[in-house]
Amino acid sequence: MLRALTVLHALGLLLVVFSLAYLMPIVTALIYGDYTMLQDFILAMVWTAAAGFLMWLLTRRYKGELSIRHGYLLVVVMWTAMPAFGTLPLLMMIPNMSFTDAYFETMSGLTTTGATVLVGLDNLPPALNIWRHELNWLGGMGIIVLAVAVLPLLGIGGRQLFKAETPGPMKDSALTPRIADTARNLWVIYAGITLACILALKWAGMNWLDAICHAFAALSLGGFSTHDSSIGFFNSPIIEFILIVFMIIAAINFATHFLALRGKTLRVYLRDAEAVATLALIIGSCFGIGAFLWWQGTYPEFLTALRHASFNLVSMATDCGFASVDFNQWPIFAPMWMLFLSCVAVSSGSTGGGIKMIRTLVLVKQAGREFVKLLHPNAVDPMKIGGHVVANNIVFAVLGFIFLYFISIAGLTFALLISGLDFISSFSAVIACINNAGPGLNQVGPATNYQILTDFQTWVCTLAMLIGRLEIFTVLILFTPQFWRK
Repeated sequence: MLRALTVLHALGLLLVVFSLAYLMPIVTALIYGDYTMLQDFILAMVWTAAAGFLMWLLTRRYKGELSIRHGYLLVVVMWTAMPAFGTLPLLMMIPNMSFTDAYFETMSGLTTTGATVLVGLDNLPPALNIWRHELNWLGGMGIIVLAVAVLPLLGIGGRQLFKAETPGPMKDSALTPRIADTARNLWVIYAGITLACILALKWAGMNWLDAICHAFAALSLGGFSTHDSSIGFFNSPIIEFILIVFMIIAAINFATHFLALRGKTLRVYLRDAEAVATLALIIGSCFGIGAFLWWQGTYPEFLTALRHASFNLVSMATDCGFASVDFNQWPIFAPMWMLFLSCVAVSSGSTGGGIKMIRTLVLVKQAGREFVKLLHPNAVDPMKIGGHVVANNIVFAVLGFIFLYFISIAGLTFALLISGLDFISSFSAVIACINNAGPGLNQVGPATNYQILTDFQTWVCTLAMLIGRLEIFTVLILFTPQFWRK
């Protein structure tokens, strides 16, 4: 009970920190002279800060270090509470919007899924569009990682939170001796690359609002857009190329970016087996799907096919979710391959979702070990990735994760099927949401959105986004009897 109150104390602090996020849309409303938006955002900020402060005040006696168990609890509570407070602007500013749809939209933003239930994005007030994309950007690196740098100053340690939230099976490696320094360094890299993307998109022809919003979405691999037709609105090969570059950057471990910048060398990327595999798979698939679309007659010229295949495949493979064309109309092999890539392509420590490339490499290596064991039962064959030995306990953890990953997909797909949604829409919606990739196929394809879903179906997809963002174990462990035993 005392530890639960410590969790609430930490959550109160996080809500106060989260309330500061409203400053960006407030400034945007001032710039555009939208004083109705300004009033609503100030009100939402006050409500969120007041709720957090009251929670902190009532539990201030229980400030203390969080155990690993309560770190997991706080992560899940935070990722369910933040979207609830994030719905306030949507509920106040969009007529007839239900809480279910508003919660889905904010959960999609914070989990960097990019699925939306909104139409008329082109006419949405600038401050509201900035808010949606800021949710993407904050969720990209993880509000918890930001909190890791802040909480120690407030008397609450952050290492347990960092381990609970950071993706990937190898969570104990740190860039710097102190976990707060690690979090701050990651945020500096993240913010710096985002700024570079904003300037590049502005140079390519976007206005400042579009450049900021799409840079936020690209670096977070969130996929929100200010236009209903997404990147297809611009019809610009230069903009598409810039976004491809930054989406691939965001799909690589940010720790690798930090080490490359600190050492001022690109050799760090070549030594990162996960980055090499990610780049090889994505680039090879771009040329393969481009050739396939050209061969099928979808596009009359190979370069046109390569352009559209490259942008949309990179977007889906990196779990971003931008679209330049309706790839739902392509021969089914192409979009299904893109959905498959969304499961495995991105690196751990990136802003993407899915299984992650490191787990894919572990699975491939383990399969090879099993073949060796069948032929040479007594052989000692340690697993190595990138020259480093992978301990067996990590292999077992990966196998357990993969099992829960596919069981979650199956269970959520059956939940949508029993609600009446067709198979392709159900399966692709679950894959897109659990991988935090955005658009699916058929009724939830890139030319439509998730507005067609019933409330029950919307909540199923919302749960899939949460499970995917927190990498399954963090959520499902709360439902085990062992977690609640003393």
